[in-house]
Amino acid sequence: MRAITKGQEPPSLTTHRQTAGSNYGNYMGKDELRRALVTEQRGLCCYCMDRIHDDGSTRIEHWRPQSRCPDLQLVYRNLLAACHGGKGPKAKQHCDARKGDQDLLWNPADPTRRVEARIRYGVVDGSIWSDDEAFNAELDDVLNLNLPTLRGRRKGMIDGIAEWYKKTRGRSGARSRLQSQRERWLPAYGELEPFCQVAVWAVDQRLSRLGQ
Repeated sequence: MRAITKGQEPPSLTTHRQTAGSNYGNYMGKDELRRALVTEQRGLCCYCMDRIHDDGSTRIEHWRPQSRCPDLQLVYRNLLAACHGGKGPKAKQHCDARKGDQDLLWNPADPTRRVEARIRYGVVDGSIWSDDEAFNAELDDVLNLNLPTLRGRRKGMIDGIAEWYKKTRGRSGARSRLQSQRERWLPAYGELEPFCQVAVWAVDQRLSRLGQ
């Protein structure tokens, strides 16, 4: 999970919200909305960070569910883009497909929550967890982000950083090399690589070991 910077909402959403009797169900601009969400999330699912596209395979997620927060159903800051969430029984679903009408403690699009600072990854198995007990339970039970397939993708990113660092060890300027690697995963524009925040986290762990 990575922090999301919200941009300007689509004009169709603004217009629809100002129309009498409007709700999410009768909003006809969902394709435009989906494009805006995918673009501002730089092509990554709001929860697992896998690739998403501005087509029907991407779900429009209400962070606060419509069933309990109908006043937020057309509020842009409450809307995110999520992956399809897997197929089959609920035990194999993740992200919005698994979450359904459940609540989450932290919204990745709320900068005051500093969601990236609350996330940790297991170097050995690629698990995701948090020191916050309630949030940690939600990562497992509400979003199901520790499915084996997702753990494997994250482990691959962590191992990739470790292998890169091993190959470049001994060269001068360890800090500058790590900072350059960090920037590689967070370019200023365009789509980001799936699970890139895991690589950034792994780089930051090594930077922290170097001290100030």
